[in-house]
Amino acid sequence: MSTDHDLHAHLIDQQGSRADLNTPVLVLDIAALDRNIQRMAALAAHQGALLRPHAKTHKSVDIAKRQIGAGAAGACCAKIGEAEVLAAGGVTGILITSPVAAPGAIVRLARLAAAADGLMAVVDHPGVAARIDTALAATEAKLDVIIDIDPGIARTGVASAEAAVALAGAIAASANLVYRGVQFYCGSQQHIEDYAERRAAIIERTAYLQEVIAALTVAGFAPDIVTGGGTGTHRIDLDLGVFTELQAGSYVFMDKQYLDCDLTGAAEPPFETALAVDARVVSANHSGLVTIDAGFKSLSTDGGVAVVQRGAPETAFFAFMGDEHAALIAPGIGNDMQPGDPVSLTVPHCDPTVNLYDNYHVVSGDTLMGIWPVSARGRAR
Repeated sequence: MSTDHDLHAHLIDQQGSRADLNTPVLVLDIAALDRNIQRMAALAAHQGALLRPHAKTHKSVDIAKRQIGAGAAGACCAKIGEAEVLAAGGVTGILITSPVAAPGAIVRLARLAAAADGLMAVVDHPGVAARIDTALAATEAKLDVIIDIDPGIARTGVASAEAAVALAGAIAASANLVYRGVQFYCGSQQHIEDYAERRAAIIERTAYLQEVIAALTVAGFAPDIVTGGGTGTHRIDLDLGVFTELQAGSYVFMDKQYLDCDLTGAAEPPFETALAVDARVVSANHSGLVTIDAGFKSLSTDGGVAVVQRGAPETAFFAFMGDEHAALIAPGIGNDMQPGDPVSLTVPHCDPTVNLYDNYHVVSGDTLMGIWPVSARGRAR
């Protein structure tokens, strides 16, 4: 079996070696990545907010460390499996943003709390909080916890201000849990394409968040941390000034879903496209289409379709043609492109696309500079 390192390690530092990569392959532009990291860090710092970027986007110890090196307070992880990997890689200040409720996962959480510097986790149910408290007693560890507040999508989070106050009281009465604040992530608003419409939606939801915070404060549980937000709402969240820290994640890569959104009300997107899937033409026997070697196994399908970044007409329409293949459709494209020709694609949705690959192929221009593991790939439990 040939690994990415077997296939490509000899290409590192060779000028133009991106063209020699076996495809399909996940490619990361290091300069664009670093500029994106610096821009978001600067935006948060300017507004006096901390940045705890979401690692569910990149699942990478290397990228998390670059973000922390640029000033981030730590990293968010969607699942405890991701947190275990990042903590083992030396990442500190991890917040697990999904409730940990399964018995086996609670045992792992208690063990991780004893080993990981600055670990935090969300809770949204007093019974689960009690079970975590009991598990922590066995490890003699304490755990900082954040109350997850449902923003209205009924996925996770307490459903009312009264429930938040009751849960805060339960946490305060526990021996091993330390109440730190609240989490509020408006996931369904992140991809509203029109800026004004998205801003209005977030202003309305933030007003509800403030009601919950006010109730907690009156009850003696004023939150030190108010965490949430995302790439789609980062500018709005910073302007409103309620969050003490942001969890934005996809800004490091910029997928098609976010490129379709007006993130700031300005003409140009604030972040660059740093991620691509490189593919090749494998068949060109029809004038109006060519077939490439990147299908369902190479690109997420939940965010629409990929778009051409370079190597083919930008107007070419992408269409999945099965597990292994897709078509690029445009007048005369089959006459202009030949089998073996490379094409780079902007991915529809970066998080699940990254999860399909073992490694990032890190490039500077057209030169392969390194191969970074997708450290937490598949760690969904």
